[in-house]
This record gives sequence, structure tokens and C-alpha cells, in this order.
Amino acid sequence: MATGPTPRPSRRHPLLYQVNTRVMMRELGAALRRKATLDDVPDAFLDQVASLGFDWLWFLGVWRTGPAARAVSRSRADWREGFQRDLPDLSEEDIAGSPFAVQGYEVSPALGGDAALARVRARLARRGIRLLLDFVPNHVSPDHPWIEAHPEWFVEGNEVDLSRARANWTRVSTAGGPRILAHGRDPFFPGWPDTLQLDYRHPGLREAMRGELRRVADRCDGVRCDMAMLVLPDVFRRTWGERAGMGAAPFWPDAIARVKADHPGFTFMAEVYWDLEWELQQQGFDFTYDKRLYDRLRAGEVRPVREHLMAAPDFQDRSVRFLENHDEPRAAATFEPEAHRAAAIVTFLVPGLRFFHEGQLEGRKVFASMHLDRRPAEPADAGLGDFYRTLLQVLGRPEVHDGAWRLRECRPAWDGNPTWQGFLAFSWEGGERRLLVAVNLGATQGQCRVEASFPGIEGAAVRLADLTGSDRHERSGAELCTRGLYLDLRARGYQVFDVQRA
Repeated sequence: MATGPTPRPSRRHPLLYQVNTRVMMRELGAALRRKATLDDVPDAFLDQVASLGFDWLWFLGVWRTGPAARAVSRSRADWREGFQRDLPDLSEEDIAGSPFAVQGYEVSPALGGDAALARVRARLARRGIRLLLDFVPNHVSPDHPWIEAHPEWFVEGNEVDLSRARANWTRVSTAGGPRILAHGRDPFFPGWPDTLQLDYRHPGLREAMRGELRRVADRCDGVRCDMAMLVLPDVFRRTWGERAGMGAAPFWPDAIARVKADHPGFTFMAEVYWDLEWELQQQGFDFTYDKRLYDRLRAGEVRPVREHLMAAPDFQDRSVRFLENHDEPRAAATFEPEAHRAAAIVTFLVPGLRFFHEGQLEGRKVFASMHLDRRPAEPADAGLGDFYRTLLQVLGRPEVHDGAWRLRECRPAWDGNPTWQGFLAFSWEGGERRLLVAVNLGATQGQCRVEASFPGIEGAAVRLADLTGSDRHERSGAELCTRGLYLDLRARGYQVFDVQRA
């Protein structure tokens, strides 16, 4: 079993920064005028990630992919149309193929191979940063060696399947003759034509995938499992019908337990949807995607956001909060500027793992397809950059990582004023440190009183300093504990108060 350097213990509510590795290497190579590898990742970049307070760096897309998947990406006219929207001067060489059509869990030679990954991991560990990599359980590339060695490990169909749903099936040649195999898919969309579907009915496949996962775990400190819910027995059966009836136990509990036996402290993060987040947490995942909060913030309705944040504390602590990622549109292109900032205050100052996508801090707006290894140049948004630097400073406070979080009650500022309903408020407490956060998610200026009692302030004067602005107040602790804190905020306005006894 390989061992690597040990970074500092991860905080309870850590910060994750995601990098599109192939795009980074392309841009580094252009600057260096040669092919770049992971050894060329600048120390200055790693220092910056550390100085901003990130606990994790996710190098997305380091595994070996093959020419078959790349050929599919280049041949699809509908995909190319989307690529060209994102990258108007698109060339054939820009289409690298999906990093989720994995041919083998070895680092791509173009990125420097496993040795270069080990070196960059050691550089990260010296800065206290952990390394996150991908694991794709559902499917593999169309030229994966298992197709010849173990065709029985794939979902197989027949001529009727192929004629009824050509988007979901393909004919492949093997040493044992032609076979009709399924493309990887989820139950709601056509198959991904650059992949082939693994069959989790087969005990040999399940054991092989546990072995792959353990080998990945030798190279990093945690994995993000792509579409992790697709291999749940009920979902697999829903996707493939009774032909895929699975009497076996779920895959994840045993697979996760085996990895953690070898690597105590190893972290599992699941990409998951369809209200299956809690189920995967129960099966051993440390963190699960929380797209529901993202969707509710994007819809701009306050009550569903507040109700979502009333979930059980353990579920909240293990949720992955984000405003964008490689599958979602850019936040700066999705939200109006003020709504973007308000949504970020909520997203990243509630409990859970805080997930930032490369380019988000600079305000990039163009979505870069995962099939491409180049993106257009964009100017940085200086104002948004200043906002995120301030937010990351707040996120560096110890109570925001390891303290106690509480959703706070918002009340009418006076009878007949309904604008309080647009407010969301919550607090963090850790020792003598207190943070009170209030956001007006409403579309108009509003007023409210926020319940603001804290232990030990009842008989004292209290100073409130907005960490995101210049407001400073002194209030009676007795008033804060009874009537609450009066606030008057513009639409999408927010304040993050450091609360101290005067």
C-alpha cells in the first residue's frame, strides 16, 4: 500500500478549491512554450490557495482517457455546436474528450504520470492542503481493457434493445465476437455515447471496482465520486429494468469501509441528486452535494431556503455547498451581481463543506465544457474579487469552521411591515467569538428584527462590527436578547457582524 505525506487534520467545515487540470496545463504550457505537467504547477499558485484558507485542492481530470472517447467528442455535431458557443475559435485539438470516460486509473502521461502527481501532493501537504481526485463508478471509456478481458462486467443487450433505443446501446467488437453493450446513463436521459455501462450485478465487477477505488486512495486524501447514486441498487434497477435486478448488498458501504481501513481519515464526497443525499451519507459518505440549496437560492424564494436550512445538524454538516461547479453555469453569469453576493454569503457561511470552482473568485462568466482543454480569456471582475477576498477572510475565523451554528428567528420590525419575510439570519459561536449573519434575500428594501441573544451579553453593552462593510454599532445586550437587533437592508443586502461585549 502506497503512503503519502500527511497534511494537517481537516477542519469540520472545510474549504475546497476545484481546478480543471487539463485547462490549467494548457494555459501553463502556453506560457512556458512547451507541454506542461503537474510538476509545472507554480509554487505561487499553491501558496495562494493556502493563503486563502483552502483545506482541499481538487485536481479534476487527471486520469488516463483513450482515443475512442475523444473521437466521439469530436464527431458529435450537437456537442460541437455547444463547444463552439463557449469557444468561438474552437479547433479540433481543443476537444480532449470527457475526463469522466476513464480508460485507466493511472495519471495521464501528458500530465506527468503518477510520479508527478505524488510530487504535487507532497507540495500540497507541506502547505497543509489535502488532495482530492475523481472516481467514476458508473461507466468507463469505450476502449477500456476490461471490454476484452471481462465483457461480462458490462450491461449487455440484444438487437431489440439496439433497435428500440439506439442512443443507449452500441455494437462493439471483442475477441469473443460482436456484442451489444449499453452506454453509461442515468434513468432520465439518453446514454453518454463516449462511455460503456458497468454491470453492478456481477460480483467480479464489484470486486474489481473496489480494487480500483483502493488504488485511487493510495494516491490522494479523498475522492469525489461522480454520480454516486447511479450504482445504488434501486437506481440501477430503475435505469436498466429487471434485467439488472440486484439482490446484492449496496456497493458503497463495504467499498468505503475497505478504503478507510487502509487510510484512516480518507474522505469520500458524493455527487448525488434526487433526494438521495441522506441515503449516501448513511452508506458512509462524509459529504454529499447539496444542489437543493443552490436551486432554491437561484429561484430567489426565501422561505424554501430557510426551510432547507432547518434540516438535521448532521445532514447540514455533511452537505457540500456551492454556487457553481464544472456541471453548473458560472455564478457570475447566472445571478445578478447583488444577488450573487447575497447567495454567496448564505451558501458559504452555513455549515458544510464550502466548494469553490476555479474562475469563480475572478468572476468568469463563460462555461467551459469538460470535453475541452482550452477556454476563452476573460477579464477579471475586480469588485467581485474584493468581495470574495473579504468572504474568505470571514471563513478563516475558527468559529465558522468548528463552532456551533444556529438559524435565527426574524420578526417584523413593526406591525404591518411584511418585508421581514425576505430576511434570513443565523449565527456562529465558538468560545468568546460570535458571528451574526443577516441577508435580505427579498427583491425590495426591508426591515426586520433578528433574534440576537448570546450567552453572557444580557447585562453588557455589545459592539457589533460588520466584517463586510464599515457599519459599527453599540447596543444593549438586554435589548438584543429581548427585542432583537433592528436591521434595515437594501434588496439583496447583507451584514456579517462580529459580536463582542463592550
